[in-house]
Amino acid sequence: MARRRSRSAAAPAAPATRSSLAQALPLGALAAGFGLACLAPQVLAQQAPAAATEPAAAEVSTLRKITVKAKKDEERGKDSLQATTTTIGKGKQELRDVAQSVTVVTEKLMDDRNLDTMKDVLKNTAGISFLAAEGGEEDIRLRGFPLQSTGDVFVDGMRDPAFYDRDTFFHDRIEVLRGSASMMFGRGSTGGAVNQVTKTPRLINENQVDVTVGSHDYLRVVGDFNIRTGDSSALRLGVMDTKADNNGAGSSINKTGLAGTYRTGIGEKDEFTLSFYHLDNDNGMNYGLPWIRPTATSAVSTTTMLPVDPSAYYGMTSDRNQGEATTVGFGHVHRFSPTMELNTKVRIGDYDRNQRASTVRLAAATLQPGGVAASLANFSNATVLTRGTQLKVQNVRNIYAQTDFSGKFEGLGVKHEVLAGADYALEKKKVYAAVTAAQGGVVPTKATTTVGADSGSGWVDESLRSFRTGNEYVSRGVGFYAQDLVQVAPMWKVLVGARYDRLDGDYDIHTVPTASLSPVTTTSYKMEVSEWSKRAGVIFQPSERMSFHLSGATSFNTSGDAYSLSAGNAAVPPEQSINAELGGYLTSADGNFTGRFAIFRTTKLHERNTDPDSALVTLSGKRHVAGLEIDLSGRLTPSWEVFGSYMWLPVANIDVGVAGSEGQGTRPSLTPKHSGTIWTTYQLTPKVRVGGGLNARSSQTPNRNPGWAAPKFITGDLMAEYKVSEDFTVKANVSNVTNKLYADSLYSGHYVPGAGRLIQVTGSLKF
Repeated sequence: MARRRSRSAAAPAAPATRSSLAQALPLGALAAGFGLACLAPQVLAQQAPAAATEPAAAEVSTLRKITVKAKKDEERGKDSLQATTTTIGKGKQELRDVAQSVTVVTEKLMDDRNLDTMKDVLKNTAGISFLAAEGGEEDIRLRGFPLQSTGDVFVDGMRDPAFYDRDTFFHDRIEVLRGSASMMFGRGSTGGAVNQVTKTPRLINENQVDVTVGSHDYLRVVGDFNIRTGDSSALRLGVMDTKADNNGAGSSINKTGLAGTYRTGIGEKDEFTLSFYHLDNDNGMNYGLPWIRPTATSAVSTTTMLPVDPSAYYGMTSDRNQGEATTVGFGHVHRFSPTMELNTKVRIGDYDRNQRASTVRLAAATLQPGGVAASLANFSNATVLTRGTQLKVQNVRNIYAQTDFSGKFEGLGVKHEVLAGADYALEKKKVYAAVTAAQGGVVPTKATTTVGADSGSGWVDESLRSFRTGNEYVSRGVGFYAQDLVQVAPMWKVLVGARYDRLDGDYDIHTVPTASLSPVTTTSYKMEVSEWSKRAGVIFQPSERMSFHLSGATSFNTSGDAYSLSAGNAAVPPEQSINAELGGYLTSADGNFTGRFAIFRTTKLHERNTDPDSALVTLSGKRHVAGLEIDLSGRLTPSWEVFGSYMWLPVANIDVGVAGSEGQGTRPSLTPKHSGTIWTTYQLTPKVRVGGGLNARSSQTPNRNPGWAAPKFITGDLMAEYKVSEDFTVKANVSNVTNKLYADSLYSGHYVPGAGRLIQVTGSLKF
């Protein structure tokens, strides 16, 4: 019923919230010198030279063999749906040696399905759902537990907690660790962690440019340039520019990106990297659409979605989701031997967000035609919608420094695979509040619209708004961890690991009178947390093709998950969680196909809930989920390739609840019983390759279990690729072939639809 959105010519500037990265450099430089006192000195003495000397030729040759193997792993990810290694556990590990579930989405799968954002990638794995949060952020859920709000999104193993629309233009792969992750990463989610692995320079000259055109005037240009600059050095650059009137779900796209990494000492004892990343988003924003009932008197349980096209947009043309993400990084790898290395990294980040969104709701009955409340029974082009305001203006700055040792050696008659390290984090967040009309600010008035109106009608001057500092949060954290995988028998390995974290947080709330901007009253809260996290497991590997594990791990979430404290939660201890898992990793005889399965139970032992009568936050809650996961990836034949990911969650329950929370004995929100994806391609001829896949989620309730569930859905995608020459290919994608209407991100007051049918054609040139 609604046409695609058109962009506004005006783009009001954000308040001055940026700060200089240079201010953080001294602290980052100090953090780069972390040591590892927790390692046994005699082990290092056995493996490392007594003095700093030039490596012998044979040793350099051996180290370069490691580089060649790494190159082969990278090529596999670019040319295959199968991955055999992961870096989500700090050091590089074989997936068969990880006693926990890991799903890897390779660059090949991202290219095949045109997955341009991290959210798109995660939708193509199992167990993921999305909360359409009040602040406009898309809060990722894994197994029903929050990920992003707890900071469990990482880049190359370093925390990436800011809210911004992440793009995949410089990604080599995305890894999903399932289950408790605090032993590796510190404070974090019960559900798991997501690690974005960026592209690294290689000792070759190789370049690729991809140009994609598609529905809604979509145009995307991505360049990937790898330049060998010396015998052991290389530079890799990535560039991106994307524009579209509509992303298929009501939001326009306008973003650019630039990333680069310089790497020197490749294959030598000491390797150094310098990196830079910048992403500039000036996208539109579909905050969401209201739920509706069949009739005004229908039961709450019959609530459903508006019957409009998925690409419909009813916000203002002046709405936008504008932001910048900028990071600079330094890395150093010292190789004591071919099997022992110390990897030290420092990254400084600066993130701005300037969100201006409209909360679209069904207007009151008095504003509807005939003065009757809107429902499906009388829904028409004349149905009236109101447009409220949701603002999110904030700045996040952080410094992360970590050093990780990984080594394989023999000691006390058994083989060891040790991971150990230390990390430091400094995080600062500043949130700005809009000045109200009573305080002397200008608040633009938004007119109502109708279902049949032009998409994106109406405009207000967002530059008229003024802002003040609303709250500020500063946290400092340090952590130390060690893990040992011991081969106690030819087929058996035992895993033990522990981590200690110390976190301090200071939160200041700045309040002003209702009708004035002064005096400013500052209320301060402090958080202090000291926690241990544990991990243990047993791995049984009867052959090179089979690996089975039984493991358990713990995690904790602080009260300052979302960088906010209050009188109610500042003194509340962290939530505690535990994950138990029985799983296996199987490989075909030729090594070209792998399967993973896991039976798991994840329990949040103490869950924060707010008592509405006392406004106190207590750890009175408890919930658990239990289910089965299956992943498949690789080549069934030289021409037939498959990737599949499925999760079955038959058990999900609120074990202990309190008033105001989700009801005791009910299924938690945002936990679909079934979720999964399948993708397969077939090489018909040397020049023609075709593919297709499905994405599916069963029904799930919005947050707070409001009494209804979003309907289940299945969407289908198609792909065809023609190899014009060795260096040039043309690929066509059709996603959501049937233009299925479904709720992608859920909230109790609204939902954000999934993208409708999109047709895109990509030309790829290698040189």
